[in-house]
Amino acid sequence: MRSRRGAPVLLYVVAVATVAFLIVPVIISVLGSFAGAWHRSLVGDFTLEWYKYVFDNYSRTIGISLLIGFLCMGIGILIGVPAAYAFAKYDFPGKTLFEQIVALPMAIPGIALAVAIIQTHSHIRGNWYFVLLGHLVVTLPYMVDTVTATLRGLNMQVYEESAASLGASWWQRFIHVVVPNIRQAIISGALMIFTISLGEFNMTLFLYTPMYMTLPIGLYESYASLRLEIGSAYTSIFLVLIIPVLLAIQYLGAADESELKNI
Repeated sequence: MRSRRGAPVLLYVVAVATVAFLIVPVIISVLGSFAGAWHRSLVGDFTLEWYKYVFDNYSRTIGISLLIGFLCMGIGILIGVPAAYAFAKYDFPGKTLFEQIVALPMAIPGIALAVAIIQTHSHIRGNWYFVLLGHLVVTLPYMVDTVTATLRGLNMQVYEESAASLGASWWQRFIHVVVPNIRQAIISGALMIFTISLGEFNMTLFLYTPMYMTLPIGLYESYASLRLEIGSAYTSIFLVLIIPVLLAIQYLGAADESELKNI
């Protein structure tokens, strides 16, 4: 009986310890962003000087990251949703191979992808959309994978056949029947794309130029300057941008699971 009662307590302790292990460095970093000097004290000596410095010197960087993230979301929806629909509904020669190719960027190191993109599209290097191209290569598979999995979990053929019997065209069935039933998966995939794009570093390090620096590159530069307070302020701003998106993904994922159970 002791072992049965003790097991849940032990699991609870492990869970709390894991959360503490992950969250304590974040808390320390946030506290450091308000410290006058990191080496003196993380509390007391309150200042907003480092946030002012970040906004004065890196606001363009943050803006470029947000622009690329939102464009990745939009393009990911326009390309990824029809591709996922094709993979989920139709059988065609080489379908499995195509699915594996689409998912390949998720397994290839970012440095290797960056080198391949530079070699293939060097004619547009130095433009902000060169970085966008790289981010699309990295993020698009997540939209395709998320929507494909949802479509395969739904019996869409019945709904589409019912709509077709009422005279709906393929386009009308796709827009008014398929898309509404997978809207949570689309939103979840879009938010995932935005999150990955906003935090992408490995590949972007090889694609960016000083004029088109993204948020993680700016974060790296701020820490490389050896001013931990500036890096901490930058990290706090990054967290403010990314945490609401992560919470939205969790919420949509839970809602999607609930809907699937009710079908």
